[in-house]
Amino acid sequence: MDGSFKPGLTNGVLDLDAPLRRILALQTPEGAILWFENGPWDPWNHVESAMALTVMGRTEAASAAFDYLYATQRPDGAWFGEYGNALPMVDRDFISREPAPRLVDTNFCAYPAVGVAHFALATGNWHRARKWWPMIKASIDFVVSLQRDDGAIPWSLEAINTPDDDALLAGNASIAKSLECAIFLAGRFDEPVGSWRQARAKLIQALHDQPDAFDRRATGQRFAMDWYYPVLSGALSKTSARQRLDQLWSRFVIPGKGCRCVSDEPWVTVAETCELVIALLALGERSSAERLFRQAMSIRDSSGVLWMGWQTAERVVWPKEQPSWTQAAAILAADALEGFSTANRILVASVL
Repeated sequence: MDGSFKPGLTNGVLDLDAPLRRILALQTPEGAILWFENGPWDPWNHVESAMALTVMGRTEAASAAFDYLYATQRPDGAWFGEYGNALPMVDRDFISREPAPRLVDTNFCAYPAVGVAHFALATGNWHRARKWWPMIKASIDFVVSLQRDDGAIPWSLEAINTPDDDALLAGNASIAKSLECAIFLAGRFDEPVGSWRQARAKLIQALHDQPDAFDRRATGQRFAMDWYYPVLSGALSKTSARQRLDQLWSRFVIPGKGCRCVSDEPWVTVAETCELVIALLALGERSSAERLFRQAMSIRDSSGVLWMGWQTAERVVWPKEQPSWTQAAAILAADALEGFSTANRILVASVL
């Protein structure tokens, strides 16, 4: 299977071909999927885009993306990622194309396990996934080696034992899902998981019971990802997850518009809204998920490519960027809603 298609989705609000074309346009001949033209690359957003390619049947392009990861992995199992969030705005509308800082982000390094498990479930091509297993084993071993006694995992290798040392809540929740998928792959390949189960159990316990283990610098509370990712990761009980979303819903969701990126700005973003859609589906909240999804899908240009976000106070698209991972988040949310791939449940339920 290697072609595009147009699923009838949520009352026809989305044609997925335009987001697909945008991702393909941003993939280099070597297989890397950039944020945008001449922009940064990092393993997490690269994998998210590869997953979207898989959903859309572009399995050769997705394979090239995983082959790129395999070819660029460091001897210690990690990857350098370009930290695009640190890039300044070059003007009112556009993000600078200057080189982004490079660092080893533990969440970035763990996430390929989710992408490879997703590829195998969606395509049934376990032979190809098996080829990438050494890459997954090395990356997960690297991440687990950094876990602290309290169960949390530092956000970056470079930050350890510096004033920037911290364990990010959203990143650790994402790592919990990555560990789940790595353990799943190990089971399919009859490979030992070593300390992974214990590491995952410690991490989930910390996410559930030890909030002080995370965000010690109190920098993450304004980000929507820190709010919904513990739900999206499956780390919380259904009761705790519902309470978490209900408690801060009015802080992060603008009625009729979508999910804010940060709580203190009137700025809804497509990626955060689509990830919240997936978190809601994990709790069985389909009507709320559909409503938010339709709102996010209105933030696109005339060709159907999605913008990064919408500034609700000024009523303008902002910034005027169309990142690959924004398109990917929409495709994965669409699949979670409509189930047109056989891997559509990987982000809304446990694979173990």
